[in-house]
Amino acid sequence: MINSTEGPAEGDTFDAGAGGILRQPRAVWATAGASVVAFMGIGLVDPILPSIARGLDATPGQVSLLFTSYFLITAVAMLLTGFVSSRIGGRRTLLLGLALVVVFAGLAGTSGSVGELVGFRAGWGLGNALFVSTALAVIVGAAAGGSAAAILLYESALGLGMACGPLLGALLGNASWRYPFFGTAFLMAVGFLCITAFLKEQPKPARKTSLLDPLRALGHGGLASAAASAFFYNYTFFTVLAFTPFVLNMTPYRSGAVFFCWGLLLAVFSVIVAPRMQARFGSLKVLGGSLVLLAADVLVLGYGDHTTAVVCTVLSGAFIGVNNTVYTELALGVSDAPRPVASAGYNFVRWFAAAAAPYFAPKIEEWSDRRVPFVVAAVTALLGAAVVYVRRDALTRKAEELEPVHATEDGVAVFAN
Repeated sequence: MINSTEGPAEGDTFDAGAGGILRQPRAVWATAGASVVAFMGIGLVDPILPSIARGLDATPGQVSLLFTSYFLITAVAMLLTGFVSSRIGGRRTLLLGLALVVVFAGLAGTSGSVGELVGFRAGWGLGNALFVSTALAVIVGAAAGGSAAAILLYESALGLGMACGPLLGALLGNASWRYPFFGTAFLMAVGFLCITAFLKEQPKPARKTSLLDPLRALGHGGLASAAASAFFYNYTFFTVLAFTPFVLNMTPYRSGAVFFCWGLLLAVFSVIVAPRMQARFGSLKVLGGSLVLLAADVLVLGYGDHTTAVVCTVLSGAFIGVNNTVYTELALGVSDAPRPVASAGYNFVRWFAAAAAPYFAPKIEEWSDRRVPFVVAAVTALLGAAVVYVRRDALTRKAEELEPVHATEDGVAVFAN
């Protein structure tokens, strides 16, 4: 298991450099490449949100439902991912998720109303949930260099996807807001072909995962604490991602450039900076400090002028990158639950905040002014830090050493008590 609070576990490769991460089997690279495109889909709509609003004669609140429907379905679908993958296998689950994204991303580009677009994004969210949660298990199970190297590879895919998503959205969306959706469908189809070609079918687990297993896993105090803290953090994260484009009110190219820089910082800090800070200061100190700094950043973003808002938007990527890496490690290593189950329970909780923030931020602006949503986001980041501090004992407690009794179809060990 990962020692999430005291630095890298022996045998992991936080300090192995890029070489340790880059020497991976083709199946891992195929999965990571498709993961990049999957994460691109999250930030893809950022630079074109104002364009979508104009094109479909919709309000910012209505357009923000593109995120709400996407992440609400994603959260609920987390309970299904282990249930499905333990019955049909990891490879087929990945392919099913990719196929759903291809279909619904393509349909999103044909939408004639904001209601249709929101509905198609919900279907997209279901496919993304099936793919992303299983992809993490595949990468962790099959990557060379230990679990820490696998997590860094996964976070690299996340950061690269987050950076390239807004850029692709801007480049294609400048011609029409519909093109980014068609572009995503095409890229995910390529990912489908790569998974088909390079990822072999793996043995099914002896024990099938039930729908309630992720919820039972949350009975562990450490995992529940990590999920609760991540819930508050995700509200802040997706206030920045979904609401800031309306505040900046820039052209697709300019907005895409801002969020591309934001995504680059996210990638660099999640893969390079976070591990070094963890090794020096410990995971919980790094996480708590990063959350406090994120709170200060979004507060300045809300109250500053336009230039300040742009700078703070880009800077937030650094804190978000650090947080993403530490939270992922905590979720996978703090409890004795199998990693796919722990990940599903953790994501089930935190994605509800990702669904809530894009809906409530525009509503709060309507009830007050554009600054207050960022005040709320700053408060939620501080609440996340408070959970880390209050529950530090549960988050620090190392998971019980367990013996692997067999491997799942994802290549992730299921542990016996």
